Amino acid sequence: MPLELYRDKNHACLMFTDLIEEDGQAVQANQFLIVDNGTGAIIDPGGNLAYNELFMGMTQHFPPHKLSYIIASHADPDIIASLDRWLSSTQAMLVISRVWERFVPHFTKVGKTDKRVIGVPDGGGRLPLGSHELWLIPAHFMHSEGNFHFYDPVSRILFTGDLGVSMMSGAQARQPVTSLKPHIPLMEGFHRRYMVSNKILRLWVNMVRPMDIAMLVPQHGAPIVGKQAVNEFFDWVENLMCGIDLFDDRAYQLPVASIDPVSRQTRAPLRAVNAQAS
Repeated sequence: MPLELYRDKNHACLMFTDLIEEDGQAVQANQFLIVDNGTGAIIDPGGNLAYNELFMGMTQHFPPHKLSYIIASHADPDIIASLDRWLSSTQAMLVISRVWERFVPHFTKVGKTDKRVIGVPDGGGRLPLGSHELWLIPAHFMHSEGNFHFYDPVSRILFTGDLGVSMMSGAQARQPVTSLKPHIPLMEGFHRRYMVSNKILRLWVNMVRPMDIAMLVPQHGAPIVGKQAVNEFFDWVENLMCGIDLFDDRAYQLPVASIDPVSRQTRAPLRAVNAQAS
């Protein structure tokens, strides 16, 4: 059952949080359906693990033959690995950064993407959807080289891909976050590793802070809802040291540990015993 993020008589935003079995093998991921006046778009449809359930879930709310777009924030497997099946089952166009335009055919059979990819320039753009439009907002290096967020002016939702992510179950992801402080432990480790640098985060905050945003909705974890929580996220993330800010020469040394293919563990080398030690 999808979570209804927004609905009026002509416009709806639905969030699917639990289409992947929570067996620990794959990270929880959200998928999104936006419908405006009979025209639809799927945002970040996910991989093959999610395809069947998402397709069937969509048909309960929207006819697949009216799907106009498959929109991808970037080209990671959990974002778009199911592309071949979506291009087979619908007439939708893929919307993705130009950086990834010639890479995504590797997810499909030969010729499947011919004339079905809208490559988005680095500056983004506004994409018609029904009677309105979606804003494709630059979000480069958060964490992908070619990366976009998607703003829906009707619902005032900013879909933020891997920014704002929290590590939790699909059931937990259905519970909106209205106060950021207790939520930070579920976000911090991911952001410190996957966001490229504080410089990028500050540039992004400067761009989006003036916008009218009702909620931030990431591709993993729970929505951040309400002006207070959204502003708290801006304040937190613009001061976060991450990515290359935290790396030095200790991260770039020749490896000495042994990887055991049976236990799948990495073993540090044994230390030499100093025979002269007293």
